[in-house]
Amino acid sequence: MSTVNDLTTAVVMARGLGTRMRRTDGDVDLTAAQAEAADSGTKAMMPIGRPFLDHVLSALADGGITDVCLVIGPHQEAVRDYYGSLELHRISIAFAVQEEALGTAHAVLAAEKVTGDRRFLVVNGDNYYEADVIKALRAVTGNALAGYDKTALIERGNIGADRISGFALVDASPDHLLVDILEKPSPDIVAAHGDHAMISMNCFTFTPRIYDACRAVGPSPRGEYEIVDAVRLLLAAHEDVRVVPVASPVLDLSRRSDVPGVEAVLRGRPVYL
Repeated sequence: MSTVNDLTTAVVMARGLGTRMRRTDGDVDLTAAQAEAADSGTKAMMPIGRPFLDHVLSALADGGITDVCLVIGPHQEAVRDYYGSLELHRISIAFAVQEEALGTAHAVLAAEKVTGDRRFLVVNGDNYYEADVIKALRAVTGNALAGYDKTALIERGNIGADRISGFALVDASPDHLLVDILEKPSPDIVAAHGDHAMISMNCFTFTPRIYDACRAVGPSPRGEYEIVDAVRLLLAAHEDVRVVPVASPVLDLSRRSDVPGVEAVLRGRPVYL
């Protein structure tokens, strides 16, 4: 049985193709190294003083994570080489290879041999999550997700109101159990849920039962195997998924235009791995 704060393992999905990052995105002032990273789509390794992923991992460590599984692609040897060269003090890093970019459920499934029978955290490699949110998720048992307050995301992070519908909308019961999760809702549906609608930013904790759900999901309309669909299968199997409401920012590094704002926030923050 899981106990409170037994969770010390995180799966970081860092394989993404970076399709949006590769696109021209207005007149954005990037350094040569940042432009090179954007052209290659390697969002997690975007230089923000040091690679963006370093900041993500340092915040995870601040939140109590000690073991990290980086899910990478078969050709991302530079990521493996970089972290293999670092002297690590607070975290250990293992790697899982997602052979094809077939979606977030497929990425989580790639980590099964690393996490084993442990409960674990799942986050995006191109999002920076505050340590307090990680601590809040670790303080509950079983499956859970962070339900981000829409207004806090818009006012305190770098995600504009026009981008909210690109994420997933969370419906929870009065006792904070997940009722449904809707991937990429229309702006009208998001608006109907009000200023404090809860948004999923792919910040989850899971028991190993999630792997069966990931194996069972079918492809989405865009041909990917989505973690949101796996979570819905958990609900259909009468597995509880707790929603942890948080009023916290997330720094999203999806586009070239995100780089200056993310850099302004993170450049002065200490990184300790």
